[in-house]
Amino acid sequence: MNRLILALFVLVFSAPAFADYVDDINNTTVKRAEGTRVVYEMNVGSFTPEGTFAAAQAKLGDLKTLGVDILWLMPIYPRGGGINSPYAPTNFQKTNDSYGTIADLKSLVARAHELGMEVWLDWVPNHTATNADWVTTHPEYYGWNGQQEFRHPSAGGITYNDVWQLNYYNTELVQAMNNALKFWIDEADIDGYRCDYISSPQIPVSYWTEAISLIKNYKSGKTISFLGEADIAQDVTKLKTVGFDYDYAWAYQSSLASYGSSGVYAAPLKTNADKMLTASGSVSFNRMLYVTNHDQNYNENKKTLTEKYGQNRHPLTVLAYTLYGMPLIYNGQEVGGNQVLDYFNDTKIDWNAKDAKMLNTIRTLTALKHAVPALGDKVGVNWVTVSTGSTNVLAFTRKVSLPSGGTEEGSEVLVVLNMATTQTSATLTGLTEGAWSQWLTSETISQGTSRKQQTFSATQSFTLEGKGYRVYVKGTFSEEELPAPEIYTPTLETADEISIFFETATERDYAVWAWGALGGGEAYCQNTNWPGDAMTMMGQSATGRYIYKYTLTKVSEVPDNLIISYDGGNTKIYDGVAFVNHGYYVEGNSTPTEIITTTGIQELRGERLAQRDDYYDLSGRKVATAEFSSSLPKGIYIRGGKKYVKR
Repeated sequence: MNRLILALFVLVFSAPAFADYVDDINNTTVKRAEGTRVVYEMNVGSFTPEGTFAAAQAKLGDLKTLGVDILWLMPIYPRGGGINSPYAPTNFQKTNDSYGTIADLKSLVARAHELGMEVWLDWVPNHTATNADWVTTHPEYYGWNGQQEFRHPSAGGITYNDVWQLNYYNTELVQAMNNALKFWIDEADIDGYRCDYISSPQIPVSYWTEAISLIKNYKSGKTISFLGEADIAQDVTKLKTVGFDYDYAWAYQSSLASYGSSGVYAAPLKTNADKMLTASGSVSFNRMLYVTNHDQNYNENKKTLTEKYGQNRHPLTVLAYTLYGMPLIYNGQEVGGNQVLDYFNDTKIDWNAKDAKMLNTIRTLTALKHAVPALGDKVGVNWVTVSTGSTNVLAFTRKVSLPSGGTEEGSEVLVVLNMATTQTSATLTGLTEGAWSQWLTSETISQGTSRKQQTFSATQSFTLEGKGYRVYVKGTFSEEELPAPEIYTPTLETADEISIFFETATERDYAVWAWGALGGGEAYCQNTNWPGDAMTMMGQSATGRYIYKYTLTKVSEVPDNLIISYDGGNTKIYDGVAFVNHGYYVEGNSTPTEIITTTGIQELRGERLAQRDDYYDLSGRKVATAEFSSSLPKGIYIRGGKKYVKR
């Protein structure tokens, strides 16, 4: 296997240069080996406007380009219990009617397999909805400890009144659950299960040992994986040897959330990483690392990535994706993760939201995961000594030797993070001397991917921007230039929207606070906490300056004033400036330089068309869906009422 990995490693990097080398790495349909994979959590109802299996299937090419290897579908069963939770199933062998049929699911799985991806279903073993089919047909399946009575499960001091506890001391219930697990393998050819609430005290450890072994050996030639929703390594240690392939590094994610939006110093990040790494060394299974998922996004006080992590969201994402284990992408995270997604009601992801920095960072990280053996799930971490800037800069390497033909061929990666809010210089010691390639840098990643060769000494100095990050790969690789910037023309989606535009020379996380006649800032901001709502970076002007936009969505009235700030609201570009609807504000001028009136069709130029939508020719005929449309001839295409020119 090591020789195969090395052969693929050499093949990838000896290939000719492409316009976007990250796409070239991620788009292969070869199924990735375990230890090099990325998982994506999808709520089918939220992922597309249609909220169906068929619509999700049409978008699988986007996920492949993003670098997804495993598609974890949140519960796809019919919902009950009165509050519409996907974790309150009424039947384990049916699909939610609004998502589509079992045949539709099977088609999605088949297409995923064609792309080299796996599909895992979300399994809810502890309970059913209070109005589940079994409540009337098999009441003996409920209760526990031999008592035939219905009870609501409780966890963390919360009683869940929409579901009934299942009784795992009933052998017929155990058989029924195992049959349901087999059902989806037979009917839809799924590849694994993410198992909900495995820490339930009402599910015996023996059940997991027997059920996991049974399902893994159910079908010859078919590999089934199990991901357990618990920190088995540090918390639910009784499940260490029952057969799970992955657990949650839950304690580690909690430490990131505790570090939160105001964290600066590198030391606590290292301390908590070491706790996770130590715990990981004592288990045989792999681990899943993440910065958010449906629980963190919705259940934990309904917080977006910006609200949870602030300016730290980008460097903490890099840390979680390069430190250890298999990284998770939560649906919508790739375009910023700045929506609270109510999965009870299948809130639709706003794919028009733009965070090019997050998107390009994530897809570069997935390419690194796929192509660099040093980022294999269980490769160890070596902390690099930082002789200056040590309180703010965190640096580490990961290195693996790959034996081939009697010689040692190695793979090594270097990650450098500046957790300070300002530019910081640091000197690292103990590096491997020689040729290195910079694959990821926060300074330019929002403009697109690039790659640059450098030569390092054993002691090397670095200067990083505030909250900056870089990832280097040891060796010599083709250099890749940044793509030409896409010129953005300020445009209104509709003539009656209330919005402003802001032009600046510096790309940052800008926020806007608007207030006026309605009484308070909260009247005009979705985020009722200071500093208000994040502005969306739309593109660049012809002179290379950045253009941001903010559109009000809650009220029809125009506010009186606005504040534009960055650094979490600590630094104000404008403070109490008059709000002018459709005004184009240029940094340094307190009044708009113009009023934007352009609506409808907008012309954008680029070698590649954008992702995640349908394209039509000028006659109205659909010519492309979902995937990067690099195969389309040059010409003019329509998407979402806007005109795109491929040159």
